[in-house]
Amino acid sequence: MTDLTATGPAPLGTFERWLSLWVLAAMIGGIGLGVVAPGLVQAVAGAEVASINLVVAVLIWAMVYPMMIGVDFGAVSGIARQPRGLLITLAVNWLVKPFTMAALAVLFFEYIFAPWIDPQDATQYIAGLILLGAAPCTAMVFVWSQLTRGDETYTLVQVSVNDLIMVVAFAPIVAFLLGVTDVQVPWQTLVLATVLYVVLPLIAGQITRRAMGDRTAAFIARIKPFSMIGLLATVAILFALQGQVILDRPIVIAMIAVPILIQSYGIFALAYAAAHALRVPHRIAAPCALIGTSNFFELAVAVAISLFGLNSGAALATVVGVLVEVPVMLSLVAFANRTRDRFPEVRT
Repeated sequence: MTDLTATGPAPLGTFERWLSLWVLAAMIGGIGLGVVAPGLVQAVAGAEVASINLVVAVLIWAMVYPMMIGVDFGAVSGIARQPRGLLITLAVNWLVKPFTMAALAVLFFEYIFAPWIDPQDATQYIAGLILLGAAPCTAMVFVWSQLTRGDETYTLVQVSVNDLIMVVAFAPIVAFLLGVTDVQVPWQTLVLATVLYVVLPLIAGQITRRAMGDRTAAFIARIKPFSMIGLLATVAILFALQGQVILDRPIVIAMIAVPILIQSYGIFALAYAAAHALRVPHRIAAPCALIGTSNFFELAVAVAISLFGLNSGAALATVVGVLVEVPVMLSLVAFANRTRDRFPEVRT
């Protein structure tokens, strides 16, 4: 594995550093657009084929495609050199995280917040939170890994294996959890969304990676801005449709954020403590905990839109996840860096 312990963490770019601010600006701009041009927003919402919104599909592809080019499945062979970090990530992502997120969503929106939330809205928020919990991070985790001086190759192995599992496990887990929480989900739409937003971009990304060869990194750098543009445009569209709800009930955003915050810090604590107990080197331990904490919010947003619609509470819940994630992850990166000396720096 590449040893990065002697190098300083790569800084966030200007855009990534202020991502929360840009997302907030997109939210405000979307609300304004919904007020000023409701006809335009409804026209965008109506551009659907087989429950897939065509405008949002293009934007989601713009987000996901650059990430999928960076996935190198050839690196999976390096797992045998240090399997513990990967095992922790997989256990947290697929055996713990989706179920704790579902449990927290039900706890808060069917019980704690029940007096202030309409039952139908509560069901939608639960569905959105479940989608967030079942989609482990694919792209931004590379940023968090760099900031903690993580092993880039091992991080790539973790992300690649998670993507392979996500292709076959995401739809069944989501369908099961939504069924448990009494949300009726059309399997056809869920599978279609998974194929459209995971399988096909992954195939396209790997074809591009082979075609570009040594120019892959430069190509990703050129198209990366489109990923951020797609994210912000999607957020703006979502908040344009949800604008009146937000203006009437801004407290809803804070309510949705509460279980996300508890989930994020709780999952990190679990994975980081497990890595410490198993004496996983910090350059692997930090990224493995951060992968489990972060979400593939692009996929969650896309599936929420496909299943429940652009103006649904489920879509709103996934977009709140975008707003919450960056400041939470930066705080956890800082904590991981402060506790570096408590982990071994060599494989034991």
